[in-house]
Amino acid sequence: MKLTLALAQMDTRLGDVRANLDKHLHLAREARANGADLLVFPELSLTGYVLQDLTPSVAHRPTSDDPVFKELLEASRTLDMVVGFVDEDSRHRFYIAAAYLSQGQVVHVHHKVYLPTYGLFDEGRFFAWGDSIRAFDTRFGRMGVLICEDFWHASPPYLLWLDGADLLLFTSASPGRGLGPGPQLDSSRWVEHINQGYASLFTAFVAHTNRVGYEDGLNFWGGATVFDPNGEQIAAGPYHQETLTFAELDLNQLHRTRARLPLLRDERTSMVLREMKRIAGES
Repeated sequence: MKLTLALAQMDTRLGDVRANLDKHLHLAREARANGADLLVFPELSLTGYVLQDLTPSVAHRPTSDDPVFKELLEASRTLDMVVGFVDEDSRHRFYIAAAYLSQGQVVHVHHKVYLPTYGLFDEGRFFAWGDSIRAFDTRFGRMGVLICEDFWHASPPYLLWLDGADLLLFTSASPGRGLGPGPQLDSSRWVEHINQGYASLFTAFVAHTNRVGYEDGLNFWGGATVFDPNGEQIAAGPYHQETLTFAELDLNQLHRTRARLPLLRDERTSMVLREMKRIAGES
């Protein structure tokens, strides 16, 4: 099976959900016209990133009776999508979230687990922490979604791998930090290195999309990438440019790589669980 993936390097308007929704629908039409099966938007693509006190006013529920998700779910009848938004639960806690939409249904919602609250980041003041890492089934196979800081930690991708995810979808609103050689920032170089490492270690597809543009003094660098189960880069988007990046994934590569390199077969999950319990008990 082959899967045509589109990654949206999207600029957003801070707090303007209607304008951002219109851009989602426009990009969905463009991606579909170019043969995409799945379109992935960056972190908080419906709202913008530096929300702070705006957070409660831009929250939406991923249901068919929500006015924003009603239109997105209709668009998902012909194109699977991952969208970034602020989710509000029944007790009025707010989460940085990503929803996988397919054929008019909400397949999965991930709440960001790790909220950076250091340096230029202030997420822990305004958002609640998610508390689960789960893979989910789609019509293209089993996948997992992580948001920005989630994949700066080794455990969430590892848990998704053990839970059966063969395609890891990473979304971010990563601001540029550090000057690197040429056009590459230190932050983009680091992200690309770890994503390639995850693809190699877990013999899985790893796709990442990051937003672009400026917001409250932050510069978001774009640079979407896709790596195959051999750790080979099969697509890369430009830096600092709003665009769609397309990649054709040959899902049979999972079979070829894992037959040659059976890391998943030989993973000793019970030993890991036993040692984790020991370490947690010692602390």
